[in-house]
Amino acid sequence: MKEIIMNQEKLAKLQAQVRIGGKGTARRKKKVVHRTATADDKKLQFSLKKLGVNNISGIEEVNMFTNQGTVIHFNNPKVQASLAANTFTITGHAETKQLTEMLPSILNQLGADSLTSLRRLAELDGEGVLAEVLPKQGTCVWGTFQNSLHLI
Repeated sequence: MKEIIMNQEKLAKLQAQVRIGGKGTARRKKKVVHRTATADDKKLQFSLKKLGVNNISGIEEVNMFTNQGTVIHFNNPKVQASLAANTFTITGHAETKQLTEMLPSILNQLGADSLTSLRRLAELDGEGVLAEVLPKQGTCVWGTFQNSLHLI
């Protein structure tokens, strides 16, 4: 019992000596790393260089279609590809737009499954705005982006 009391007294003395803050205490030094966007870009470009990516020129726009009905649109992007790593990179200013905003100009980029979902969306459209823009059943659309022919 006496040992426990002695240990508590020693512990109380040690706690009294420890100062958390105030005048005369040593400061705790912590190294803060500031990362910039240019440093991240350089790191990314170095990693891509290790993959052996090649620049693809002549691409004016890139559209990525999401499941939510939005389009991620890149105008004049920098496109790089590594076929060995099955990797494509698209860098540039991205804009998120609604599919209905871009409809007349992107019809030639849509696949058959996207066009059928657009038709369903047009059937649900009360004003008939989408029905006027979409092509009728049985027309051919030449996909310039994919260089393929889609029958609708």
